[in-house]
Amino acid sequence: MGKYQELAEKIVKNVGGKDNINSLTHCITRLRFKLKDESIAQDEVLKNMDGVVTVMKSGGQYQVVIGNHVPDVYAEVIDVAGISGDSEETASGGNLFNRLIDILSGCFQPFLGALCAAGMIKGLNALLVFIGTMGVFDYTTTTGTYVMLNAIGDSIFMFMPVILGYTSAKKFRLNPMVGIVIGSALCYPTIQGSALQAAFTATAAEGAAAPYSLLGLPAYETFLGIPWVGATYTSSVVPIIFIVAFAAQIQRLAKKIIPPVIQTFVVPFMVLLISLPVGFLVIGPVISMLTDLLSAGFQGLMDFSPVVYGLLLGFFWQVLVIFGLHWSVVPLHIMQITQFGFSQILAGTFGASFAQTAVVLAMYFKLKDKKMKSLCPPAIISGIFGVTEPAIYGITLPKKTPFVFSMIGGGISGAFLMINGATAYTSGGLGIFGIFNYITPEGDARGMWVSVMAILLAAAIGFGLTMAFWKDDTVEEAVEGQPAMTVRKEVITSPIEGTIAPLSSAQDEAFAQGVLGKGILIHPTKGEVVAPFDGTVMTLFPSKHAIGLISENGLELLIHVGLDTVQLNGEYFEAHVQQGEKVVRGQKLLSFDKDALVQAGYTIETPVLVTNTADYLDIIESDKKEVVCSDDLITALV
Repeated sequence: MGKYQELAEKIVKNVGGKDNINSLTHCITRLRFKLKDESIAQDEVLKNMDGVVTVMKSGGQYQVVIGNHVPDVYAEVIDVAGISGDSEETASGGNLFNRLIDILSGCFQPFLGALCAAGMIKGLNALLVFIGTMGVFDYTTTTGTYVMLNAIGDSIFMFMPVILGYTSAKKFRLNPMVGIVIGSALCYPTIQGSALQAAFTATAAEGAAAPYSLLGLPAYETFLGIPWVGATYTSSVVPIIFIVAFAAQIQRLAKKIIPPVIQTFVVPFMVLLISLPVGFLVIGPVISMLTDLLSAGFQGLMDFSPVVYGLLLGFFWQVLVIFGLHWSVVPLHIMQITQFGFSQILAGTFGASFAQTAVVLAMYFKLKDKKMKSLCPPAIISGIFGVTEPAIYGITLPKKTPFVFSMIGGGISGAFLMINGATAYTSGGLGIFGIFNYITPEGDARGMWVSVMAILLAAAIGFGLTMAFWKDDTVEEAVEGQPAMTVRKEVITSPIEGTIAPLSSAQDEAFAQGVLGKGILIHPTKGEVVAPFDGTVMTLFPSKHAIGLISENGLELLIHVGLDTVQLNGEYFEAHVQQGEKVVRGQKLLSFDKDALVQAGYTIETPVLVTNTADYLDIIESDKKEVVCSDDLITALV
């Protein structure tokens, strides 16, 4: 039984059973169900369940808030309910770059485990060649064992378009089998650039016309009279994704015009007949040139200053991972490996995971919170093998400063790696297995020893900075009854009595758009503001219409009474505390004459905002309609 299987079974049961689930996705803390009938879901049972923080309903979704281990619970729910986990939509919000990153990550993530395994096999093969060069046993690149292991490890790279054809088809909602056929076509031997070159060179030798030329590039054949530029797509990454994206649009149009009775075979026929020629003639060549330019840009920066490149990439690598931006670099690394057999694109990032892991080790010795301390050993083990998400999201990022120390370790080790010319010859092994990526196919292990020194340097910096300069000043409570879940939260009680509404309904656009932070809107029924937690008055505006507080655990809260009430210069307001004063939950902070404010033409809607939302995994607003000052209003997940 999986760790979260029992919780998953209870969740599925209380959302109305698997037959009530249309689809399921997740974000960083929430399971996002689309239910057939939300009314049969047991809201209160779910809210009071160990392992569930709360339940929310928004945007047509039934959201079960779990915490930072939601991916594990999501996987168990998918298994228990027997539903597809591939129903998540491609991100439609954000700018073009953000959507591109979402697409790349969605296409690569499903086979990262297999990719890592293949890379480890290639690394093992290189290690055996290295040992063989020392005369321990006979093992060279010509032995049968080497050939077989190399084929096993190299196959995923050779046929990358086939694999990406499947995963990108799932991402773009194309028939997955059609995606595989498209990827296979890109790998078909006789349409490869080298094969076409050989074929048409032979044709020309027999007296036929010379090959076409297009913009100075050799075009070895035509398709319906259109010059066809030969290219090699085996081991390529980006062209297949864009061709599949185009094919998905063709499929969508084809389904609208082709009768359902013949769609099974006619739709794939139309998709393949249109998308692949367009892919070979336009999409493939254009994308290949653009990715070559991007790769040249990274290479140009390395050529300009390898040290600066390694320093910056190593320092920011974990930030890129958090936001998914690393997918703008990883495909270039894979492409260089498959095209040239080596790459320096990601060499500067190698020490980052070990800096992160060493920081967690140091925190283990200094943490006072027993629940968080118990998270450290598994996070350390995971980090040694290159998986640092448990360390980042569960331990270092919530504490902020240790995360910065890990970035420093990653940056300095990145500069060290680039100074010493670290070069990867395979792309698979994570964590400690990654040292074998730096052994040449001929068995030269000098790069491996450079990577080992980078590990020691990154770990020493991360560990040393944390031990010397970080102190655990607070002890946060874990949710009772959830020792294995490690959900930590800070509860903000309502500072004002009244009715509540979503912040997005605020009349002030800055508040409504969340520019100043996440939170909730209160329409007061009583003209009194009280402290929603124990803390300190951080800011008290001279006009007394707004007050800023900071809790003992560092949560920053802004309470802003009314719209444009700053213009009253304190009229109708009275302050009962001073700036810098310590306050306790329930203590009166402000009084205001709500009736006088309304008569004067002012709206008294009051935004209550967590202004440092970036420090928290999630901000959960109450789903009540009315609150008094003792009611829970906002829950901040740490």
